Amino acid sequence: MIAPSHAPVVETEDLILRGYREEDFEAFAGFGASERAKFVGGPQDRWGSWRSFMAGIGHWTLRGYGMWMVEHRATGKVAGRVGMIFNDGWDEPELGWHIYDGFEGKGYAYQATIAARRYSARHFGLDRVISYIDPENTRSVALAERLDASFERAGEVLGHPCQVWRHPSAEAQ
Repeated sequence: MIAPSHAPVVETEDLILRGYREEDFEAFAGFGASERAKFVGGPQDRWGSWRSFMAGIGHWTLRGYGMWMVEHRATGKVAGRVGMIFNDGWDEPELGWHIYDGFEGKGYAYQATIAARRYSARHFGLDRVISYIDPENTRSVALAERLDASFERAGEVLGHPCQVWRHPSAEAQ
């Protein structure tokens, strides 16, 4: 039996933000094993990716919000993940994003993140959230700036130094 997803569907011009499907795992694991995952706890082996995948599903159940899988509307391929996470040890809920190989540089991260941020503020009461960003992750820093987030302070997550970026309120968008 397959349980229904707790994740609502959010659509943009090019993307569908939706819950997890088992067939998404190969793209998820591919990203997790890549050097591109170094800023989000990777690279990791397939078992580590499976645990992370299942934790993403569980986050929706436990918290009532989480990260969506990002599906590219035209191709049906998984383009990444975006959404809210509030893990043990986090200061507060975080807006996070991972865009998979082949989908970068097309504005999808911006499009998905704006949609997730707006939906989360309106429906989950998560407004003016933060993003933890490794200072060496220049692409995520550039996206945070494009999203009108502002550097708030130096921080730490899971023992790693990071920057804490604060997003504007949904009403300011």
